[in-house]
Amino acid sequence: MIRFPLTLLALILSWGAPLSLHAGDPVLARTALLKNSEYCESLLQGIREARSSVIGSFYLFRITGSRDNLPRRIADELARAARRGVAVTVILERGPDGGDRLNIDNRETAAYLSEAGVRVRFDSPDVVTHAKVVVIDGRFVYLGSHNLTQSALRHNNELSVRIDSPGMAAEVVAYLQRL
Repeated sequence: MIRFPLTLLALILSWGAPLSLHAGDPVLARTALLKNSEYCESLLQGIREARSSVIGSFYLFRITGSRDNLPRRIADELARAARRGVAVTVILERGPDGGDRLNIDNRETAAYLSEAGVRVRFDSPDVVTHAKVVVIDGRFVYLGSHNLTQSALRHNNELSVRIDSPGMAAEVVAYLQRL
């Protein structure tokens, strides 16, 4: 019987099993599961460390004036990244024109980010983009269930993953550019 030392098993699991970009196209990736509020701190750290690019797509990005508003902290970190020369793009959901809360929240966030130097664009109102994804420096992918709302970042049971994979990042960026 062959025994694997726990450290070897941990190393194998931490570097991940092959992921598939397309059926038959395996890539190796290092992954980290981000449960509940772990996502926000990990994403903030990733944005702080960004050197060249940040591109993200969010169904809902709701900032408020509250000092402890986590989405505002993310918006502020995106603005700081843009000021230090990082190419920052945020894609937001736009539903059919109207006064619904989603459109109001996303337009308010878009105005805030745009004033801070972040490139913001909206998807087509004809198709719902429900993706919640960020790619940093063409390498790190944050993908999961977290909307950028106080509830999602602080209170809800949410689950996302951080994937360290240039191959996966390239596929996600190509997808986002088609939105």
